[in-house]
Amino acid sequence: MRITLSGATGFLGRHLVERLCKEGHSVCLLTRRPLTGLPNGVETYIWNPPRVEPAPEAFENSDAVIHLAGATVNQRWTEESKNLLRSSRLDSTRALVQAISTLSRRPSLLLSASATGIYGNRGDETLTESSSAGDGFLADLSVDWEREANLARSLGMRVQCLRTGVVLGLDGGALPSMLPVFRLGIGGRLGSGQQWMSWIHLEDWVGCVLHLLEANLPSGPVNLTAPQPVRNAEFTTALGKTLHRPAFLIVPELALKLLFGEMSSVLLGSQRVLPELILKSGYGFRYQGLESGLRSLLQ
Repeated sequence: MRITLSGATGFLGRHLVERLCKEGHSVCLLTRRPLTGLPNGVETYIWNPPRVEPAPEAFENSDAVIHLAGATVNQRWTEESKNLLRSSRLDSTRALVQAISTLSRRPSLLLSASATGIYGNRGDETLTESSSAGDGFLADLSVDWEREANLARSLGMRVQCLRTGVVLGLDGGALPSMLPVFRLGIGGRLGSGQQWMSWIHLEDWVGCVLHLLEANLPSGPVNLTAPQPVRNAEFTTALGKTLHRPAFLIVPELALKLLFGEMSSVLLGSQRVLPELILKSGYGFRYQGLESGLRSLLQ
């Protein structure tokens, strides 16, 4: 297949490009700046939304578009950073769909990034793709983000929004920031530790995306999380066990709120998300349980 992809310099994008090339796909990247060190045969086109529109050539003969661009939510949410989070997602998605609308031959599939944050803080409720959206800044942002992507359905494209949980890998995501503390033996649960964490191994996240390119699922959201979510206390215990370090400390909820402000809702919110559709479509997770996933990365 020929794939047009944005967000290639991010944690997930880097690994996805590498895997797509290994699988023999033709890859065309939309980037804000020239890139070096890319696999042979990868094409690049400068795209800096909303000022610079993507070149039509970037979509020529493409079968699918994968849109991963967006600023990280792992920062203190000031009004300025909130505006950046919104513009980096909504404006770029709107510009992408607009560019596709001008094509005489359009790709048949759009895989657009989203987040399990769309469900908000839901306690012990089991959440699938049919569950409603929740409340809060990240939930509202994700709803608007998916709405922009779904406008491509009016162009005759299938649109699947990738509601991604906490991705575990060594060169990006949440895990690298945890490791120094846990290796010192001073790691521990966040707040009560009873909040559910919906995680996915990096290898399975990439595998799910490649599976979706071939699975021919109808338009709609797809949860990209492992089949066995865990509570935060279980996660910290498993991480300490894998590193052979104690993990009995507690980071008080008040301290997290003082340190991170509103963004602490990401750390303290509870989302028990299940990947119902990806499982029904036949994808087999390599890492269903947390301990096996952590061992594969850390041992």
